[in-house]
This record gives sequence, C-alpha cells and structure tokens, in this order.
Amino acid sequence: MSKVVKFGGSSLASAEQFRKVGDIIRGDSGRRYVVPSAPGKRFPKDTKVTDMLYACYDLAEAEEDFGEELKAIAARFQEIIDGLGIDISLEEEFSMIRKNFTQKSGSNYAASRGEYLNGIIMAAYLGYEFIDAAQVIFFDKQGNFDAEKTEKVLSARLAECQCAVIPGFYGAMPDGRVKTFSRGGSDVTGSIVAKAAKVDVYENWTDVSGFLIADPRIIDNPKGIDTITYRELRELSYMGATVLHEDAIFPVRQEGIPINIRNTNAPEDNGTWIVGSTCQKSKYVITGIAGKKGFCSVNIEKDMMNAEIGYGRKVLQAFEENDISFEHVPSGIDTITVYVHQDEFMHKEQKVVAGLHRLAKPDSIEIESDLALIAVVGRGMKSTRGTAGRIFSALAHGNVNVKMIDQGSSELNIIIGVANEDFETAIKAIYDIFVLTKL
Repeated sequence: MSKVVKFGGSSLASAEQFRKVGDIIRGDSGRRYVVPSAPGKRFPKDTKVTDMLYACYDLAEAEEDFGEELKAIAARFQEIIDGLGIDISLEEEFSMIRKNFTQKSGSNYAASRGEYLNGIIMAAYLGYEFIDAAQVIFFDKQGNFDAEKTEKVLSARLAECQCAVIPGFYGAMPDGRVKTFSRGGSDVTGSIVAKAAKVDVYENWTDVSGFLIADPRIIDNPKGIDTITYRELRELSYMGATVLHEDAIFPVRQEGIPINIRNTNAPEDNGTWIVGSTCQKSKYVITGIAGKKGFCSVNIEKDMMNAEIGYGRKVLQAFEENDISFEHVPSGIDTITVYVHQDEFMHKEQKVVAGLHRLAKPDSIEIESDLALIAVVGRGMKSTRGTAGRIFSALAHGNVNVKMIDQGSSELNIIIGVANEDFETAIKAIYDIFVLTKL
C-alpha cells in the first residue's frame, strides 16, 4: 500500500520529534513520499520558524539589519541537524536567503524557507531524494493554483524516484517567484502529491489523534471520530474545526484517496479516516459539532415580499456591491435575514443599509450583532427522526435562546444561531444530549 505522509510543524519542531517521524516512516515501506512543514513550537512560549522568517524579512524590507534574526533561525535548524547526527551544512542555503532577503524577494519567499530547509534535512536524514516544491507545484499569473500543469510535471517527476521529500506550503509563479498557499498549506501540498502519485492513502500526521466530536477547549475529553466523509469534514472545517486545512480535501477527493489523520506522538492510535462515502455507521447520530462567534444578522421586512419576483437578488446585490459574502439566508413570507461576518460588515453597514433601501425598498431593517453559528453535522441525521427536536430540547434545557435554525436539503447538517454569550453553553448541551446521554 503506497502512501504520502505529511508531518506538521509540531511533529518536526526538534531533533527528538524528527526521530519519532523517522521511526514512523521507516516502520512502513509504503510511506514513499514525505511532505514536511517548517519547525513549529518546541514548547508553549516558543516561536514557530515561519513566524521568525516573517519577522526577519520585515526588517530586511525596512532596510534594517536582520543578521541576528537570521542567525537565530539558522541556529534552530543547526540544533536539529546536530541532534540527528547527520553530516550536512545549510551554509550555502542561508547565504542565498540573506542575498534574496537583501534584494527583497518577497514575503512569500521568506515564509517558504522553513519548509524548504526542513525538507533538505528530512531528505538527508531518511536517505530520500529531495524535490524542491518550486519545481513541481505551480500557480498561474493571477496567483491561483495551476492544477493541470502541476499534475503533469509532478506525476512525471515522482515516477522517476522511489522515495522523495517534497516541502509543503509553496510552489512557483510562471516567472519563477515563490508563491505560498495560505497558512496550513502544507496539508494542501500533501493532498496534491497524493493525487499526482496516485497513492492508496494520504496520511496527515499532527499532534492530535484525529478529529474530535467537539472542541476540547469547550468539552472535557470529547470523543474521537473514527470515520468521517469529505462532505461532513467540509462542513465542520468551514465552521472552525482546524485539524486539517479545508482546501486539502479537494485533490484527493477527486481521486477517491482516503485521508488518515494520525498523531506523531501516539502512532499506535488509528486516528480518523476521511473517506468519500462509507457504509460504516457513526457511533452517534451526529458526527461532530463546530461553530464560530462573530456574526451579525440583517433582517429585512417588506409586505408581500413573496410576490415580488427577484426580491432576494435585490437584497443580496446590496451586499455584493460592498464585497461582503453571506453565510446563511433564512426567509419567511415577508422577511429575509442575511447572516454575515461581523468584522467584514461593521465598517460598511451604512453603505449596505443605503443599498438595501435603494435596491429593495424594504419596510424596515433590523441589525443584530454578537451572534454565533453552530453546525451540527452527521450523515446519521438523515435516517434518524427527531434530530432537530432533540437539539431544541437540549438548548431549552440549557436556557439557550435560538436565534435561527437552518437545515440543508442534504440533511447532513443543521445550523443554529445563538448569542455569542450562549455559544459554549449551546455546544455543551448538544454534545450532552447526543453523545453522553445518547437520547
């Protein structure tokens, strides 16, 4: 069984962690392609190497001396090299970095060097071939990922080598300049490599044993999720579950390649399997609960709204004209409510209100702020009666007022709107009724 293995920053923060990773890779001959992140934090108050690189480049861009900061970054990598006892030098690489920083090669280039250097160390440690991601992962002139070109070049390159290390997080623009994905983009690189290599499994190794049903900062020792579908994960990732970069789903989903989230510090754990579809039933009616604070609602009322063709388009046009995306749009006969991110909306609210009056001519507009949205997700909800009723019952028992409820036609998720101050209470109530009491 062939595998791509991606390791996060906490898994590669020190020589000790590197050795754990080495044991994991060597423990399975199928782990042929490795995608490393930059070194993360060694201890809670430590600084990630990527953040050190950003700070160092900021000095270079301001034409201030960045020598000490670059030395500190070099020392972090040298500590790993010395701890592993391997005979390599990064002196030439750091000379090139110093030159490019001085020439102001861009913050994307700066941020990518953590993965690049860690990739060189990993390849030397494992005895694998090193492939610079800038040679095999491409973006177009607009800075969008070029899937077609990447697939062609990367597939051909991987076919030439038995085992390789490809750094995560970055690729190259048509002119050769380095371009990074968004934060957490090493997950995306791993998925792209898995698709190009047509492997059987994409293993994503991090510091947790897979996905949990709820946020452990809210629920004490929440239960783990054994198997989750791509669609369920997409819903949970969007609403704040952050174990995996949500864009990492798409390349492997197209090929039907499952993702296995594993824990570097507990490799014996099975972790969570992310699959296209499955006949395996979840232990509970719900698969997971996730949510975010910081929304506001814009409620528009107008008599006989339902009889006016195109009214919804006019309402949403007011948001579109101000570059504001909406989250949910529940509606009634004479009302329509638009939920938006509060931080995006608050600086443009009067422009939006003016646009609504101009375009939609409502009878009244009411705005409510400091709201939270909670997604209750689960493939088991479709075949289980009374799920929404149980949610309402749990929230009523927890003395939580429901501001909004929205269920998709797929019956895969139910979105609940509550006040920010009720966010944690609501999640605890829902978790309790579905997981602890299993009513």
